[in-house]
Amino acid sequence: MTATQHPADARVIDHGPLPGAVRPGGIEPGRALRVLVVTEDDPLYVIRFFEVFFAECPREEIEIVGITVDKAFHEPLPKTFKRMWSFFGPVDFPLLCSRYAMVKLGGRNIASLARDAGIPLVETTSVNDEAYIRRVREEIKPDVIVSVAAPEIFKKDILNSAQIGCVNIHSGRLPIYRGMMPNFWQMLHGEKHATVTVHEMAPKLDAGRILDTLEYPIKERDSLHRVITETKREGARLMLRVLRTLKDGTAEPKPIDMSEAKYFSFPKPADVKQFRKRGHRML
Repeated sequence: MTATQHPADARVIDHGPLPGAVRPGGIEPGRALRVLVVTEDDPLYVIRFFEVFFAECPREEIEIVGITVDKAFHEPLPKTFKRMWSFFGPVDFPLLCSRYAMVKLGGRNIASLARDAGIPLVETTSVNDEAYIRRVREEIKPDVIVSVAAPEIFKKDILNSAQIGCVNIHSGRLPIYRGMMPNFWQMLHGEKHATVTVHEMAPKLDAGRILDTLEYPIKERDSLHRVITETKREGARLMLRVLRTLKDGTAEPKPIDMSEAKYFSFPKPADVKQFRKRGHRML
């Protein structure tokens, strides 16, 4: 589902030339779209996006010129541990930890996938760092910057660093499911589908114009693990479709009606209790 355009409604945001907004026109024929990716180091779920994205990317059309893999949470490890324990609970949390440990011991992560695919790693402590932005503009020169679960808010300078613009993939229907853990909240609220949205990035979080969406069916009794895993995989294919439209200039960004906007923070134990009461599982 995409946002409906109401030109006369002042609540509908049409960003035009704001930082991050997609510029029309595509690129000159005969060359590949240059794409820089920014993501987080998540070997359990976000990696599922890149397994598909790297494998199915048509290199003659889309050239991934670099990837920046940032820390998953910009917070002390004990705080992350406490957050995950509170979210998954005493049964699922140890199981999650064992899965994480097995993956880490195997050495398979997003960075290793990128290296195997011949994609350069572009390291930084922050995407808003001046040196990083200078390197992006002067050396990498991307047409598009793609954010996939990037753990930082992109500020004006990085948003203005790509020729066509910056795009983000969000695992929720916008603007209703802005914020954290959108798959969880969509399942908790009884949605029939998890909506994945690709949108242009704007200074306001999850408020850029919508480029395309897909709907992934949610079972009556489902697992968060399954829904996150499959929406990551299908989201990769959605992103590739969007990048093709940006390349050939056929993208049609749809303004987003922020009068419907909501924002969800990280779920609390009471939310998880209600989630399980609906018949859903975490893992």
